[in-house]
Amino acid sequence: MTESVETTALTPAPGTPSPGTSTTGAGGPGQSGTVVRSTVLKRLLRNPLGVIAMAVLLGMALLAVFADVLAPFDENFANISKTLAAPDEMNILGTDSSGRDVWSRLLFGARLTLLSAVLCAAVAIGIGLPAGLIAGYYAGRFEAISNWVVSILMSLPGLIVLLTIRAAFGPSVWIAMIAFGILISPSYFRLTRSAVQSVRNELYVDAARVSGLSDASIIARHIFSVVRAPIIIQTAAIAGVAIAIQSGLEFLGLGDPAKASWGVMLSEGFKNVYLTPTLLFWPAFAMALTIGALVLLGNAIRDALEDGEKIKHKKQAAPAGSTTARGDRVRPSRKGMTTVEEGTEHHLVKVTHLGVGYPQADGSIKKVVDDVSFHVDRGEILGIVGESGSGKSQTAFSILGLLPDTARIVAGSIQFDGNYTVAPGDTKVNQGRVAALRGKRISYIPQEPMSNLDPAFTIGYQLVTPMVRVLGISKAEAKRRALKLLADVGITHPDRTFSAYPHEVSGGMAQRVLIAGAISCEPDLIIADEPTTALDVTVQADVLDLIRDLQARLGVGVLLVTHNFGVVADLCDRVVVMQNGRLVEEGPVREILSTPKEPYTRTLLGSMLEGREPMTMLVTATPNGATS
Repeated sequence: MTESVETTALTPAPGTPSPGTSTTGAGGPGQSGTVVRSTVLKRLLRNPLGVIAMAVLLGMALLAVFADVLAPFDENFANISKTLAAPDEMNILGTDSSGRDVWSRLLFGARLTLLSAVLCAAVAIGIGLPAGLIAGYYAGRFEAISNWVVSILMSLPGLIVLLTIRAAFGPSVWIAMIAFGILISPSYFRLTRSAVQSVRNELYVDAARVSGLSDASIIARHIFSVVRAPIIIQTAAIAGVAIAIQSGLEFLGLGDPAKASWGVMLSEGFKNVYLTPTLLFWPAFAMALTIGALVLLGNAIRDALEDGEKIKHKKQAAPAGSTTARGDRVRPSRKGMTTVEEGTEHHLVKVTHLGVGYPQADGSIKKVVDDVSFHVDRGEILGIVGESGSGKSQTAFSILGLLPDTARIVAGSIQFDGNYTVAPGDTKVNQGRVAALRGKRISYIPQEPMSNLDPAFTIGYQLVTPMVRVLGISKAEAKRRALKLLADVGITHPDRTFSAYPHEVSGGMAQRVLIAGAISCEPDLIIADEPTTALDVTVQADVLDLIRDLQARLGVGVLLVTHNFGVVADLCDRVVVMQNGRLVEEGPVREILSTPKEPYTRTLLGSMLEGREPMTMLVTATPNGATS
């Protein structure tokens, strides 16, 4: 895959790859459209079962809302001269044993039954969903307390609780449904927490943190998109269960006899099943139709959200004047930063005797970073080089504040622009201070571009949102800047890439997008963690040239984490060599390459392929064609 200049064929000509296939070249005239997601409603309307379910539920809702108009009689109006009467022109579904009109009671019963189901589901979602999101994302003490409360609720016998509440508060369907909603809220909590735990450590979530998005924005935009599909299915099921439970309580005679409901009508029909079987059929049919429609609609909405097909729209022209000079950009405010201590050596980033460890089962701490010290200045590229497991990424994550919850700072300190993010004696990174820097003054370029882009959102959205939040500019201005940034990083058709989803671009383009995002808010420091590992050789060279150009043009400091001395020699000003979590050598790149002092450094340099003789074939051909 050679990608000196890359585009994405979003609307292929005949015989070309399907949308989402990355191609090389500028693209021909036939590529005149973009592929965007159709609206959820349009995709839902293409699903026959979804249309039927919506029609059924809409019909039920309209009958319930307009029951006062459509019902010929009041729900409790009784004509004792027409008990158990057959259908006629006045009573289209007949009457019950008290002479009440079945059609009227069915309409008023729909209102009470549907509203009670909505109330139950709303209470369950209102309690379980937020608690599950918070517990799954933050874990810690809140999760422990939530699990304890959930275990208690799940241990309670639901029917006994509802009977107790009925005895205490009377036959109120609303109180019963609120109580039932509380009892089933643990199902939402556990479902949501499990879904959030599966994605909270994904790289695109870390990328969102580094972009400067708040936790609330990350949960609402990136985490909730993973939860919404199972929540929709769960809500459809819970609403059906609520209808069944409410009707079951009414059927057992535990409801309010003065209120018409499908459960009361079921009880009435069951008593007279041998005299008038249709009295039992109509409420049972209404319940079955509603519950079935809920289940079908839940599945249809899930499919529309998660598996929506793509439709083609005409590509919009790129906005005029989409290129601006760097001097036109808004720089983030530096207010609120403390002054540098007098008499101290000032650097953009200063790491002093840093130690990072993880608690073990026997109570000991296993150090993965031990006594590491270095600094990075503005306009300088510092390389951290070492083999896998040498502690390079752990050091970078300490600066970014992205260490796992179990990690401990066992020694040392970290300063950014003279302000401590890890003060001497701290065991954790000060997340408040680092969060104020991430996205604004510190940005991050990861090594796995596809894993750091959220597949649920377009590339344009993921570039625009941090600029709107961090710089406080309008969406139109942010889009203009995003298009300019995409052009700056070498993407030939920025407007096309802006509208694309991550799966529609190649790895090289995705890495360029992440670089554009890293410089979008004009940071002072860029931390690049193996930014070329996932790319082929040609694209590696392009990305390295791009980073060098950005560093020279924007004057930012760059901390480059790599295991490749060739990348260090090509890009860095100074280099730090790490082995087994410790710093073994530091100095200017030319000095380290020409006269390395440590054996480990010489070993790393000796592992490079440059200047080596190619291996000879183990099997050689003989003159008669045989091998030896």
